[in-house]
Amino acid sequence: MALRQWIDGDETAAEMLTRVLKERTSLLVPPLHRVPLHVGNVVELVGPSGSAKTQILIQAAVNCILPKEWNGIRYGGLECSVVFIDLDCRLDISRLSQVLKLRILEGNGNGDLGNFDALYTTCLRRFFYIRCYDSFEFLATLKTMHHKLQKERDDLGIRLHLLMIDSIGAYHWVDRVSSSLPLWGNNRKGFSLANMLEAAVEEIKKLLLVHPSIVIASKATIFGDRSSDIVRREKSLSETELRHGKTDGGQVLYREYMPSAWQSFVTHRVFVRGSDEYLTVSSCEHQSIYFSEWLLPSLGVLDKFIVKNAGVFMVP
Repeated sequence: MALRQWIDGDETAAEMLTRVLKERTSLLVPPLHRVPLHVGNVVELVGPSGSAKTQILIQAAVNCILPKEWNGIRYGGLECSVVFIDLDCRLDISRLSQVLKLRILEGNGNGDLGNFDALYTTCLRRFFYIRCYDSFEFLATLKTMHHKLQKERDDLGIRLHLLMIDSIGAYHWVDRVSSSLPLWGNNRKGFSLANMLEAAVEEIKKLLLVHPSIVIASKATIFGDRSSDIVRREKSLSETELRHGKTDGGQVLYREYMPSAWQSFVTHRVFVRGSDEYLTVSSCEHQSIYFSEWLLPSLGVLDKFIVKNAGVFMVP
């Protein structure tokens, strides 16, 4: 019925522009603010453990589920739904709640709390959390997600704007071991990490056709960061093998281990890492400083940011 209405429907130029601009709303969130992210972009957030990747995902999620304006108060959100697929099974929901509450209080000027509960509840209705424990559950989730999202869009008028995956390489070692196990039947396609990721990419592409959105996936550097001996030894590999893990100066950041189906699917890539630097907030409080660097597109700029209770903030 919806398809027939779209085919038979008509709209003015003003209505068309309003619809297109709404669909192309960009996502600007630190430290991903240097390149506006639009529907159809697939962002890979790569870095070692403890580099604040999940904190950045939480920041982006809160920016999406907050309203543009509520009861005359501007919050600057996108007022869209977010799907968070947790493959690491380590998301702290209380941390998401904390950032959301502080952002609401900040918008209120820490004053009027009369509508706090209603706004808080409305925002959380736009956040969908899914936990998967293996690649098969991940694939099953992607295959069945369309019906859930369609129901929410029809019932509540909520459209998907951001699909998050934390972390896309979570089952790397498990799937590598499983690929050596025999399968019943001669006609079955062999199980492997490459096959599973290829199938996942195809399902995400199908989902984006029906529910246009931004995809942000975190990925751990399982071979260590730039200070690791293992990473330094990878300098002997060919330029082709390391092309997704080098800076312009040729220094190795990490070794790429994802299959080509995923690598070719990614449109943007940001490398994040921790540091030994601290920002002195007060005489008794010091904030760890993190670094972020755009690899795709390569911007040649190293940004600094910190993680506070209210989210991620850039450091001059």
